[in-house]
Amino acid sequence: MSKVNGIYAATMSILGDDLSLNVKKTIEHGENLIKQGCHGVVFFGSTGQSQLIQISEKLNCINELSKSNFKNQFILGTGLNSLNETINLMKISITLGFKRFLIMPPAYYKYTDKDVLRYYSEIINNVPDCEIILYNFEKLSGYKFTIECVEQLARKFPSQIIGVKDSSYNLFEKLKINNFSVLPGSELKLLKGLEIGCSGIITATCNVTATLSRKVFDDFVEKKQQTQNDKLCRVRKVFDQFNLISGLHSFFSKKEKIYKNLTPPLDILDQKDEDKLLDELKNLNFNMDTKEAA
Repeated sequence: MSKVNGIYAATMSILGDDLSLNVKKTIEHGENLIKQGCHGVVFFGSTGQSQLIQISEKLNCINELSKSNFKNQFILGTGLNSLNETINLMKISITLGFKRFLIMPPAYYKYTDKDVLRYYSEIINNVPDCEIILYNFEKLSGYKFTIECVEQLARKFPSQIIGVKDSSYNLFEKLKINNFSVLPGSELKLLKGLEIGCSGIITATCNVTATLSRKVFDDFVEKKQQTQNDKLCRVRKVFDQFNLISGLHSFFSKKEKIYKNLTPPLDILDQKDEDKLLDELKNLNFNMDTKEAA
Protein backbone atom coordinates (compact mmCIF):
# COMPACT_ATOMS: atom_id res chain seq x y z
CA MET A 1 0.00 0.00 0.00
CA SER A 2 1.17 3.52 -0.78
CA LYS A 3 -0.44 6.83 0.10
CA VAL A 4 -2.51 8.76 -2.42
CA ASN A 5 -0.73 12.09 -2.71
CA GLY A 6 -1.35 15.03 -4.99
CA ILE A 7 -3.97 16.62 -7.19
CA TYR A 8 -6.83 14.36 -8.27
CA ALA A 9 -9.79 15.38 -10.39
CA ALA A 10 -13.20 13.83 -9.94
CA THR A 11 -13.45 13.54 -13.69
CA MET A 12 -16.56 14.05 -15.80
CA SER A 13 -18.51 11.44 -17.74
CA ILE A 14 -19.22 12.46 -21.33
CA LEU A 15 -22.55 11.37 -22.79
CA GLY A 16 -23.79 11.07 -26.35
CA ASP A 17 -26.96 12.68 -27.64
CA ASP A 18 -28.86 9.54 -26.63
CA LEU A 19 -27.45 9.96 -23.08
CA SER A 20 -25.39 6.79 -23.32
CA LEU A 21 -21.83 6.94 -22.02
CA ASN A 22 -19.31 8.00 -24.66
CA VAL A 23 -16.46 5.82 -23.46
CA LYS A 24 -13.83 7.20 -25.82
CA LYS A 25 -14.52 10.85 -24.94
CA THR A 26 -14.78 10.08 -21.22
CA ILE A 27 -11.38 8.40 -21.18
CA GLU A 28 -9.78 11.13 -23.30
CA HIS A 29 -11.10 13.78 -20.93
CA GLY A 30 -9.60 12.02 -17.91
CA GLU A 31 -6.27 11.46 -19.64
CA ASN A 32 -6.11 15.13 -20.64
CA LEU A 33 -6.48 16.16 -17.00
CA ILE A 34 -3.39 14.15 -16.13
CA LYS A 35 -1.52 15.77 -19.00
CA GLN A 36 -2.57 19.17 -17.63
CA GLY A 37 -1.13 18.45 -14.20
CA CYS A 38 -3.32 16.10 -12.19
CA HIS A 39 -1.49 13.28 -10.46
CA GLY A 40 -4.53 11.15 -11.21
CA VAL A 41 -8.27 11.11 -11.76
CA VAL A 42 -11.30 9.43 -10.22
CA PHE A 43 -13.77 7.96 -12.68
CA PHE A 44 -17.42 7.50 -11.72
CA GLY A 45 -17.53 9.72 -8.70
CA SER A 46 -20.49 12.00 -8.09
CA THR A 47 -19.12 14.50 -10.63
CA GLY A 48 -19.06 11.67 -13.16
CA GLN A 49 -22.82 11.08 -12.71
CA SER A 50 -22.01 7.62 -11.41
CA GLN A 51 -25.37 7.05 -9.75
CA LEU A 52 -27.08 7.74 -13.09
CA ILE A 53 -24.98 5.51 -15.35
CA GLN A 54 -25.89 1.86 -15.81
CA ILE A 55 -23.48 -0.84 -14.71
CA SER A 56 -22.99 -2.29 -18.19
CA GLU A 57 -21.71 1.07 -19.43
CA LYS A 58 -19.40 1.41 -16.43
CA LEU A 59 -17.96 -2.03 -17.05
CA ASN A 60 -17.43 -1.28 -20.72
CA CYS A 61 -15.57 1.90 -19.80
CA ILE A 62 -13.49 0.20 -17.12
CA ASN A 63 -12.47 -2.45 -19.64
CA GLU A 64 -11.23 0.30 -21.97
CA LEU A 65 -9.59 2.18 -19.10
CA SER A 66 -7.45 -0.89 -18.46
CA LYS A 67 -5.78 -0.30 -21.84
CA SER A 68 -4.77 3.28 -21.06
CA ASN A 69 -1.14 4.26 -20.52
CA PHE A 70 -2.36 6.17 -17.46
CA LYS A 71 -4.24 3.27 -15.83
CA ASN A 72 -2.02 3.32 -12.73
CA GLN A 73 -3.19 6.88 -12.08
CA PHE A 74 -6.89 6.00 -12.14
CA ILE A 75 -9.16 5.52 -9.14
CA LEU A 76 -12.63 4.07 -9.66
CA GLY A 77 -15.80 5.17 -7.95
CA THR A 78 -18.66 2.74 -7.63
CA GLY A 79 -21.69 4.98 -7.17
CA LEU A 80 -23.93 2.06 -6.28
CA ASN A 81 -26.30 1.69 -3.36
CA SER A 82 -26.39 -2.07 -3.72
CA LEU A 83 -23.72 -3.81 -1.66
CA ASN A 84 -23.60 -6.85 -3.94
CA GLU A 85 -23.35 -4.75 -7.10
CA THR A 86 -20.53 -2.76 -5.52
CA ILE A 87 -18.68 -5.95 -4.67
CA ASN A 88 -19.20 -7.41 -8.15
CA LEU A 89 -18.03 -4.22 -9.85
CA MET A 90 -14.91 -4.18 -7.70
CA LYS A 91 -14.12 -7.84 -8.39
CA ILE A 92 -14.31 -7.29 -12.13
CA SER A 93 -12.23 -4.12 -11.89
CA ILE A 94 -9.52 -5.95 -9.98
CA THR A 95 -9.27 -8.58 -12.71
CA LEU A 96 -8.59 -5.66 -15.09
CA GLY A 97 -5.77 -4.31 -12.95
CA PHE A 98 -7.53 -1.73 -10.78
CA LYS A 99 -7.43 -1.90 -7.01
CA ARG A 100 -8.16 1.62 -5.77
CA PHE A 101 -11.77 2.65 -5.23
CA LEU A 102 -13.58 5.71 -3.91
CA ILE A 103 -16.62 4.45 -2.04
CA MET A 104 -19.40 6.38 -0.33
CA PRO A 105 -21.84 4.65 2.02
CA PRO A 106 -25.30 4.10 0.51
CA ALA A 107 -27.61 7.07 0.15
CA TYR A 108 -31.12 7.62 1.50
CA TYR A 109 -31.15 5.23 4.45
CA LYS A 110 -30.38 6.34 8.00
CA TYR A 111 -27.61 4.50 9.79
CA THR A 112 -24.86 4.84 12.40
CA ASP A 113 -21.09 4.36 12.60
CA LYS A 114 -21.67 0.75 13.62
CA ASP A 115 -23.59 0.12 10.41
CA VAL A 116 -20.90 1.82 8.31
CA LEU A 117 -18.23 -0.39 9.87
CA ARG A 118 -20.29 -3.43 8.95
CA TYR A 119 -20.80 -2.15 5.40
CA TYR A 120 -17.10 -1.67 4.65
CA SER A 121 -16.20 -4.88 6.48
CA GLU A 122 -18.50 -6.80 4.17
CA ILE A 123 -16.90 -5.24 1.11
CA ILE A 124 -13.36 -5.98 2.28
CA ASN A 125 -14.17 -9.52 3.36
CA ASN A 126 -15.39 -10.17 -0.18
CA VAL A 127 -12.72 -8.11 -1.99
CA PRO A 128 -9.61 -8.30 0.21
CA ASP A 129 -7.23 -7.10 -2.52
CA CYS A 130 -8.84 -3.66 -2.73
CA GLU A 131 -7.67 -0.28 -1.49
CA ILE A 132 -10.49 2.04 -0.47
CA ILE A 133 -10.68 5.80 -0.15
CA LEU A 134 -13.69 6.59 2.02
CA TYR A 135 -15.97 9.28 0.58
CA ASN A 136 -17.25 11.62 3.26
CA PHE A 137 -20.03 13.72 1.77
CA GLU A 138 -23.09 14.03 4.01
CA LYS A 139 -24.87 16.22 1.45
CA LEU A 140 -25.10 13.25 -0.92
CA SER A 141 -25.23 10.18 1.31
CA GLY A 142 -27.02 11.56 4.36
CA TYR A 143 -24.20 10.21 6.56
CA LYS A 144 -21.16 12.04 7.89
CA PHE A 145 -18.11 10.04 8.97
CA THR A 146 -16.87 10.61 12.49
CA ILE A 147 -13.18 10.64 13.31
CA GLU A 148 -13.75 7.61 15.52
CA CYS A 149 -15.33 5.62 12.70
CA VAL A 150 -12.50 6.37 10.28
CA GLU A 151 -9.91 5.51 12.90
CA GLN A 152 -11.61 2.23 13.67
CA LEU A 153 -11.82 1.28 10.00
CA ALA A 154 -8.15 2.15 9.47
CA ARG A 155 -7.11 0.06 12.47
CA LYS A 156 -9.22 -2.91 11.44
CA PHE A 157 -8.21 -2.80 7.78
CA PRO A 158 -4.83 -1.03 7.53
CA SER A 159 -4.07 -2.51 4.10
CA GLN A 160 -7.46 -1.73 2.58
CA ILE A 161 -8.69 1.55 4.11
CA ILE A 162 -6.02 3.90 2.79
CA GLY A 163 -7.59 7.35 2.90
CA VAL A 164 -10.61 9.61 2.91
CA LYS A 165 -11.98 12.23 0.56
CA ASP A 166 -13.47 14.80 2.92
CA SER A 167 -16.19 16.86 1.26
CA SER A 168 -18.03 17.48 4.53
CA TYR A 169 -14.86 19.07 5.97
CA ASN A 170 -15.32 17.78 9.50
CA LEU A 171 -12.27 15.48 9.29
CA PHE A 172 -9.36 17.06 7.41
CA GLU A 173 -8.22 19.40 10.19
CA LYS A 174 -8.30 16.84 13.00
CA LEU A 175 -7.83 13.36 11.53
CA LYS A 176 -4.27 12.13 12.08
CA ILE A 177 -3.52 8.54 11.05
CA ASN A 178 -0.09 7.29 10.04
CA ASN A 179 0.35 6.30 6.38
CA PHE A 180 -3.21 7.43 5.62
CA SER A 181 -4.29 9.94 2.96
CA VAL A 182 -6.61 12.80 3.84
CA LEU A 183 -7.87 14.63 0.75
CA PRO A 184 -10.31 17.55 1.09
CA GLY A 185 -12.84 18.02 -1.69
CA SER A 186 -12.10 21.63 -2.60
CA GLU A 187 -9.23 23.77 -3.86
CA LEU A 188 -10.15 26.19 -1.08
CA LYS A 189 -8.77 23.64 1.38
CA LEU A 190 -5.68 22.64 -0.63
CA LEU A 191 -2.97 24.88 0.81
CA LYS A 192 -4.30 24.86 4.36
CA GLY A 193 -4.66 21.10 4.16
CA LEU A 194 -1.10 20.62 2.98
CA GLU A 195 0.15 22.84 5.79
CA ILE A 196 -1.52 20.64 8.42
CA GLY A 197 -0.52 17.33 6.88
CA CYS A 198 -3.16 16.47 4.28
CA SER A 199 -2.09 14.62 1.15
CA GLY A 200 -3.70 16.76 -1.56
CA ILE A 201 -7.23 17.09 -2.93
CA ILE A 202 -9.86 15.24 -4.93
CA THR A 203 -12.21 17.78 -6.48
CA ALA A 204 -14.75 18.32 -9.23
CA THR A 205 -13.30 21.65 -10.30
CA CYS A 206 -9.87 20.17 -10.96
CA ASN A 207 -11.51 19.45 -14.31
CA VAL A 208 -10.65 23.09 -15.00
CA THR A 209 -8.02 23.93 -12.34
CA ALA A 210 -5.60 21.05 -12.90
CA THR A 211 -2.67 23.27 -13.87
CA LEU A 212 -3.27 25.87 -11.16
CA SER A 213 -3.81 23.24 -8.47
CA ARG A 214 -0.65 21.38 -9.46
CA LYS A 215 1.33 24.63 -9.28
CA VAL A 216 0.13 25.29 -5.74
CA PHE A 217 0.91 21.71 -4.74
CA ASP A 218 4.38 21.69 -6.29
CA ASP A 219 5.30 25.08 -4.82
CA PHE A 220 4.33 23.82 -1.37
CA VAL A 221 6.38 20.64 -1.74
CA GLU A 222 9.36 22.59 -3.10
CA LYS A 223 8.95 25.27 -0.38
CA LYS A 224 8.54 28.03 -2.95
CA GLN A 225 6.54 31.20 -2.54
CA GLN A 226 2.87 30.73 -3.41
CA THR A 227 1.89 32.79 -6.45
CA GLN A 228 -1.26 31.04 -7.72
CA ASN A 229 -3.26 29.99 -4.66
CA ASP A 230 -5.32 33.17 -4.49
CA LYS A 231 -6.31 32.84 -8.15
CA LEU A 232 -7.04 29.14 -7.72
CA CYS A 233 -9.39 29.88 -4.83
CA ARG A 234 -11.13 32.64 -6.75
CA VAL A 235 -11.84 30.28 -9.64
CA ARG A 236 -13.25 27.69 -7.25
CA LYS A 237 -15.49 30.29 -5.61
CA VAL A 238 -16.92 31.22 -9.01
CA PHE A 239 -17.96 27.61 -9.63
CA ASP A 240 -19.24 27.20 -6.07
CA GLN A 241 -22.09 29.58 -6.88
CA PHE A 242 -23.65 26.89 -9.05
CA ASN A 243 -24.27 23.18 -9.15
CA LEU A 244 -20.74 21.97 -9.94
CA ILE A 245 -21.76 19.37 -12.50
CA SER A 246 -23.96 21.87 -14.34
CA GLY A 247 -21.28 24.55 -14.19
CA LEU A 248 -18.52 22.31 -15.46
CA HIS A 249 -20.55 20.90 -18.33
CA SER A 250 -21.69 24.39 -19.30
CA PHE A 251 -18.08 25.59 -19.25
CA PHE A 252 -16.80 22.78 -21.46
CA SER A 253 -19.80 22.93 -23.77
CA LYS A 254 -18.63 26.29 -25.07
CA LYS A 255 -15.81 24.39 -26.77
CA GLU A 256 -17.52 21.04 -27.47
CA LYS A 257 -21.30 20.73 -27.66
CA ILE A 258 -21.25 17.11 -26.48
CA TYR A 259 -20.69 18.36 -22.91
CA LYS A 260 -24.24 19.73 -22.91
CA ASN A 261 -25.55 16.19 -22.52
CA LEU A 262 -26.53 15.41 -18.94
CA THR A 263 -28.84 12.72 -17.61
CA PRO A 264 -32.08 14.18 -16.21
CA PRO A 265 -32.73 15.55 -13.69
CA LEU A 266 -29.30 17.12 -14.21
CA ASP A 267 -29.00 19.93 -16.73
CA ILE A 268 -26.55 22.60 -17.82
CA LEU A 269 -26.89 26.13 -16.46
CA ASP A 270 -29.58 28.42 -17.80
CA GLN A 271 -28.40 31.32 -19.94
CA LYS A 272 -28.33 33.82 -17.09
CA ASP A 273 -26.17 31.64 -14.87
CA GLU A 274 -23.95 30.59 -17.77
CA ASP A 275 -23.28 34.22 -18.62
CA LYS A 276 -22.49 34.95 -14.99
CA LEU A 277 -20.09 31.99 -14.79
CA LEU A 278 -18.22 32.89 -17.97
CA ASP A 279 -18.10 36.63 -17.21
CA GLU A 280 -16.65 36.09 -13.75
CA LEU A 281 -14.05 33.65 -15.06
CA LYS A 282 -13.14 36.14 -17.79
CA ASN A 283 -12.66 38.82 -15.13
CA LEU A 284 -10.12 36.50 -13.50
CA ASN A 285 -8.26 36.14 -16.80
CA PHE A 286 -9.10 32.46 -16.72
CA ASN A 287 -8.12 31.08 -20.12
CA MET A 288 -10.61 28.56 -21.48
CA ASP A 289 -8.13 26.92 -23.83
CA THR A 290 -5.45 26.12 -21.26
CA LYS A 291 -7.77 25.87 -18.22
CA GLU A 292 -5.43 28.11 -16.30
CA ALA A 293 -5.15 31.77 -15.48
CA ALA A 294 -3.11 33.82 -17.88
